[in-house]
Amino acid sequence: MDFRWTRSRRGRRLALVTAAAALILPLAAAPTAPPARADDVVSVGIPNWSGLDVSDYAGPIPARAGTLMAQVPLASSLTLPAAGDAYRVQFSSRNQHGKMASSTGAVFLPKGQAPAGGWPVISWAHGTVGIADQCTPSAHPRSARDIEYLGHWLEQGYAVVASDYVGLGTPGLMAYLNGKTAAHSIVDVVVASRQLQLPAGAKLAKRWAIIGQSQGAAAALNGARYATEFSRGRGLDYRGVVATGIPANLENLYQLMGPAVPPTKLPGALNAYTGFILAGLNNTRPDLHLTRVLTPRGKQRIKQAVTTCYPQFRQQLTGEDIRTWFSAPLMSIPGLPEAMRQYMQTPYKGYDRPIFLGQGLRDVDVPAPSALSLYLQMKANNQPVTLHVYPDDDHSSAVLSSMPDSTPWLAQILR
Repeated sequence: MDFRWTRSRRGRRLALVTAAAALILPLAAAPTAPPARADDVVSVGIPNWSGLDVSDYAGPIPARAGTLMAQVPLASSLTLPAAGDAYRVQFSSRNQHGKMASSTGAVFLPKGQAPAGGWPVISWAHGTVGIADQCTPSAHPRSARDIEYLGHWLEQGYAVVASDYVGLGTPGLMAYLNGKTAAHSIVDVVVASRQLQLPAGAKLAKRWAIIGQSQGAAAALNGARYATEFSRGRGLDYRGVVATGIPANLENLYQLMGPAVPPTKLPGALNAYTGFILAGLNNTRPDLHLTRVLTPRGKQRIKQAVTTCYPQFRQQLTGEDIRTWFSAPLMSIPGLPEAMRQYMQTPYKGYDRPIFLGQGLRDVDVPAPSALSLYLQMKANNQPVTLHVYPDDDHSSAVLSSMPDSTPWLAQILR
């Protein structure tokens, strides 16, 4: 079944039962259970644009996706210790409205001389930081976890390219959890990175893979689903995807929200995710008139979501009852279920390369049934998927715990 119970050799049925319990236990057992951490620490403050501030860019945008528009050395305070040369880049990509737009990202090269054929490339899909320009990952230092994680891949001899997602640090709004739009950015930053002016001895290979966590896991899986299609004719060789802490099938839950749902208060992190989702959907589908079912408080929270980075928004919404955001159920909006599915569904079929799913059972941000349900959907559709479960890990710690499994897996598909 291509299933791995990491640090335990028990059967798949026990994994599924335990994962289902993980949906309930974080709330029921919170007072006595060891604290589980939410997603990774996010750097906030004044952005450092490395001399390339394009948040208000109004110049021409190339008609072809993945066209490199600008490159500058990444500020030394923003690079990774394991990296050699590093750059901040601007490139063209398609936004949630189907139009060509400007996007940004960072490119990190391993130290030393590239092997014959160049360094294989990993396209890193980041987790939740917020949707305001000041939250842009390439304009802030990476977290301790990501320094270790991304540094590991650099030390393995892979170049790491990291899109900010279109609209984050560039004009327009980043559509949070809109997977297909993020997929464009994930692919386009790889295409653009091969156009960089690099020092002698530095070269990128055609072979590439995708890695993502949390919001980035959904983005990575969308990127994997469309990688071959979106990069066709660009001389690339896509090989596979690693995704941890995967949001999947959440559209089936979020479409039920309203004055009576959810039946209890949610943690601040989940409230923040909800605000980002509603703000992104409202921007992407203005024809839905989403705000018609929001109370004045709900409308205020959507405005906050557009201007507030994740750590502050999560803190502000701790203890909040999001039922007070709604004057009527979301489902009362005609066409809402299909619109939400198109906006945020994580694909479970149509993949043409191997898939690695990693999930911590103590994840309270995206509880394990999300990833487990996606895995079963993929297996039912004969997708090339492998699942690794980490019983002692939460949403953030599973990232590093997955490395002993994902490292040889990635080496095999990129060789």
